Parts: sequence; structure tokens; C-alpha cells
Amino acid sequence: MGHWFSRNIVEPGKLPMLLALTSFVLTFLVTRTVTRLIRAGKGPFGNVSSGGLHIHHVVPGVVLTVIGGFGAVGSDRHGLGACVFAVVFGIGAGLVLDEFALILHLDDVYWTDEGRKSVEVVVLTAALVGLTLSGFSPLGVDDMTADERQDRATFILTLVVNFLFVLVALLKGKFRMAVLGALIPFVAIVGAVRLARPGSWWSRHFYGRRHKARARSRIRTYRHDKRWTKVRRRAQDLIGGFQERVPGRGSTPS
Repeated sequence: MGHWFSRNIVEPGKLPMLLALTSFVLTFLVTRTVTRLIRAGKGPFGNVSSGGLHIHHVVPGVVLTVIGGFGAVGSDRHGLGACVFAVVFGIGAGLVLDEFALILHLDDVYWTDEGRKSVEVVVLTAALVGLTLSGFSPLGVDDMTADERQDRATFILTLVVNFLFVLVALLKGKFRMAVLGALIPFVAIVGAVRLARPGSWWSRHFYGRRHKARARSRIRTYRHDKRWTKVRRRAQDLIGGFQERVPGRGSTPS
């Protein structure tokens, strides 16, 4: 059955990736549901502790990710083992990235504004893997003609130039634009040529004495955030459960 499914429904060799993506998304959704129930004091679930130490679910997530990753590397892409390890890896990755913000800030920020980064990273990861499964080719490599493949110098130069645009966009604090630019040629040029966000590396090093640039940067950032922050937060609230107001800020559910 698995062989028929991978041969007729999924492109050969991509069944493990599909299983990893499915288990990743389901694990994140189940984990968010459980943590919301714990936070609300409902259901049979509770925090996991050992000897007074609160164990976050990123801990078993790291273990499962390591097991699944090494297992997948050592197995055949078309075998049952690859599928099993793909599921294990997806579960581990879902647990880890659900607490990505805690790892980034080294603090219990699960239900704070900083904790929204976890939801963003999970959605971004799922979208990128989904694009790969659908046959999307970053930078259009698969669309190159035979002559274009032979002209390696031009191709390498294109990659280098695009990488520079992506790097500048990152330094200017345009993270989302940089990620899109890494996949779609020269999209990052939009973030590279526009003013840097306040507080970014570029702003601190190049706008120190440019008072007008700093002022324009703050105004443009304010208008952009005012337009899009509400939309983004509504999506994050729906996915991550941030809209639920619970008195007190207890420890992060595991």
C-alpha cells in the first residue's frame, strides 16, 4: 500500500518528506491544543516535572529530532525505515519549533509577544517544505536550459548577487523579505534598497548621523506595522491561542 501510494500519489522519493511534514504540522497543532488546555486549567493534562524541574516539551523534541534525523540519513529513501524515521523527525521538529521563541530568548516567553515568533517559524517551515513537495525549485534551477546550465559563470554570479541582496535585507531587519528572496530570484532587492528597520544592524551602523534617514525609517516602519500587525496577530492568535486571556502568567506548559 505504501509503495503504491508513493508511486502513484507522491513523487518518488518524497513520501518520507510528506510524512515528516504531516507529523510536524499535526504535532504542532496537538501540542498547542494541549498547552492551551493546561493554561486554562481544563482536561487531564498537566506540566511535566522531575525533582522540581519543569521539563519543556522542547527536550523530548530535541531527542526525537536527533533520532529521526540520524535514522533518516542512514536509511533508504524508499524503505519503511525512512518513513518511520521521517515521522519521528517531524514529531521532534514540531515539539522543538513550538518552543523556538524560548530557545531564541532563553526565557519563558511562550505566551508573550516574543512567543509569537514560534508560530511564525512553524508556519514558515511548513510553507517551505510544502513548496518543496509541490515541486517548487528555488531560484528556478530546474527551469534552466541546457545552454544556461553550461554557462556556470553566469549562474554562479546570479546566485552571488541574489545572496548579497538577501544578506542586506537581513541586515536591514527585513527577515520575511530575505526568506522570500532566498527562494525567488531578486525579490530581496525590495528589502535591500528600502530603508532599514529601526534597531537593525544597518540602522545602528549607517544611520547614526543621518537624522532624516532615522526619522523616515521610524515613520515608514510605524505605517507598515500599523497596516499589517493586526492581520498577522489575528492569524497568530487563531493558530497559537494568544487571544485567550488567563489571569496570571504561570510557567510554560510542557
